[in-house]
Amino acid sequence: VQLQASGGGLVQPGGSLRLSCAASGIRFSINHAGWYRQAPGKQRELVATITSGGGTNYADSVKGRFTISRDNAKNTLYLQMNSLKPEDTAVYYCKLVTSWRDYWGQGTQVTVSS
Repeated sequence: VQLQASGGGLVQPGGSLRLSCAASGIRFSINHAGWYRQAPGKQRELVATITSGGGTNYADSVKGRFTISRDNAKNTLYLQMNSLKPEDTAVYYCKLVTSWRDYWGQGTQVTVSS
């Protein structure tokens, strides 16, 4: 199983980015998934999750700004991030939850700065 995250970068405050996480080697559609982030000196925290049926959940800090989605035909998880703030700066990780273990992507850096 491999999760390949991409789409990070440097963006100004108020800008947007879309993260992608491509899964391979697993039946992606039947598993819950999520995005997490870790800022320097802080613990990894939940950003958003999505169930196999499409139900979503968000951290209070990103509600109304971020949208998690999935394309099961492409085995890909997305995170659309709008109205970005400097405090959103972190390494973002995707996670896939299976009945036997969790799988993590390698992380993609998001930096929000002017």
